[in-house]
Amino acid sequence: MCATARKPPAADPQALTATLRDALRKHAPPALCIAYSGGPDSTALLHALAHLPEARGRGLRAIHVDHGLHPDSAAWAKHCADFCAALELPLTNVRVDVDTGRGEGIEAAARHARRKAFAEQLGGNEWLLLAHHRDDQVETVLLKLLRGAGPEGLGGMRERRPFGRGVLWRPLLETTRDVVLKYLIQNALSSIQDPANDDPGFARNAVRHVLLPTIAKHWPNADAAILHAARLCRDTADYVWGEADGALAGLWRDAGTLDAAGWLALPHALRAPVLDSWLHARGFTVPPDASRAELERQAAQAGDDRVPLVAWSDTVVRAWDGRLHATPPLAPAPEDWQAAWTGAVLELPADCGALLLETEHGGAASTRLPHPLTVRFRRGGERIKPRDDPHTRELRDLFQQARIEPWLRERCPLIFERDALIAVADLWTSERGKAVFGACAAWPRWVRPAWT
Repeated sequence: MCATARKPPAADPQALTATLRDALRKHAPPALCIAYSGGPDSTALLHALAHLPEARGRGLRAIHVDHGLHPDSAAWAKHCADFCAALELPLTNVRVDVDTGRGEGIEAAARHARRKAFAEQLGGNEWLLLAHHRDDQVETVLLKLLRGAGPEGLGGMRERRPFGRGVLWRPLLETTRDVVLKYLIQNALSSIQDPANDDPGFARNAVRHVLLPTIAKHWPNADAAILHAARLCRDTADYVWGEADGALAGLWRDAGTLDAAGWLALPHALRAPVLDSWLHARGFTVPPDASRAELERQAAQAGDDRVPLVAWSDTVVRAWDGRLHATPPLAPAPEDWQAAWTGAVLELPADCGALLLETEHGGAASTRLPHPLTVRFRRGGERIKPRDDPHTRELRDLFQQARIEPWLRERCPLIFERDALIAVADLWTSERGKAVFGACAAWPRWVRPAWT
C-alpha cells in the first residue's frame, strides 16, 4: 500500500535539507548507503540526500530489505526500485528469511534479519544511514524503560556507532516527525504505508498511538523531558563503558576466555558491560537479563566436578577452570563416526575441526602414511602409553591433567592402528605412533574448530 502525504503540519520543509547538509559538512562520511524501507521517513531521507551534490559525490546508494512477511512485500520492493530509478540511484534489494523460531517475537526476528542483511551488504568505508528521528527516539526510550533497561538502554539510540565493516549513522535524531512529513508533502512524495505500523499488537505502536498521546495530555512537554533524561543516561552509560573497557583488559585469559572470579568481583554496575564487551569481541550476542543473572549464579557455584552452562540465542557460555568460555551451540560429536586416514587433510564432523599431517618445521606434509589408519572419537575406556612415559594412562586422566576443556574432549580425534590407540590428535603419541609418523617425517596436527 502506497500513499501520498497530506495535511501538512506546521514545520519548515527546508529544515530537513539544511539538517542533512550541515550533518554532511560536520562528519564528512566517506561513502553513503541508505537503509530504504520505502516508508515515509526513509523516503524523505533518500529524496533529500539525492538532491544534495555533496551526498551524490559520496557514492550515494540504497539497500531495501524484503522480509517477505506481507503479501505486498514484492510490490513494495518494486516501488523502492522504481523510486530509486527515478532518482538515478543504485538500489540493492535483499530478500531475507525471518527466523520466527528463536523465541524473540516477530518484531525482533525481523530486525535481526534486517540488520544482518545490512551488515553483509555494507562496504568497508560506507556509512549506513537510518531515518530514525526525534519522535522515534522518544518511543525507544519509553520502550526501554518499560522493559527494565539500564543506562545504556535508557540512553536511547546512538547517533553513530560501528556497524559491520562501516558505520551506522542516524543524522535525523534531532529532527521531528513533523519536519519529515512536511518535506514529503512539499515534494508530493508517495511512500509505503505498512499496515503493521498501525497494529496495536506491536509494542512500539502501542507506545506511539496509545501511551504517548495519553502522556501528552497531562505533560505537554513530556517528549523534551524524556529526551533530557535520555541524554543524562547516555552520559552515564558512556562513562560506565569506559570503566568496563579498562576492567575487561585485566580479565582476558588464554584462548579468549574471561576470568570468572575477577568478573564476579566487579561492582554490579560493571558486570553487564564487561560481559557484553567480551562477548561482542568474540563475535557472540549478549544475554537477556534473566540469562545474565543465571550465569552469575552458575559461575559462582562452578567447580572441577561440574561445568555449568547458560545458553541463549546463538551463544553458549560455560564456567570451567576458573574462566568463562563462549561458544556457539555445539552438536554432539557422533560416537559411531570413523574414517580411514592416509595423511591427507581429513575434515572431521561439524564442530570438530580437521586432521592433517604436518612436518617438523610446521608446514603441511606432502607425504602420505605407509598404510591407512583409523580416526574416530571417544567411546569410553580408551588408554594410551605416551612415548617416554613408563605407564599406560587412561585418556580421561590425561585430559584432566592437561586441563583440556570437557566439550573439546569428545571432539578430539583419536588415531588407531588396527585396534591400538597410537595418537590422541597432536596431544600424545605412543612409541608405535612415533615409529609410524617418524617413517614419513610428519606428525598429526589437529586444527581446532573455528570457535576455539
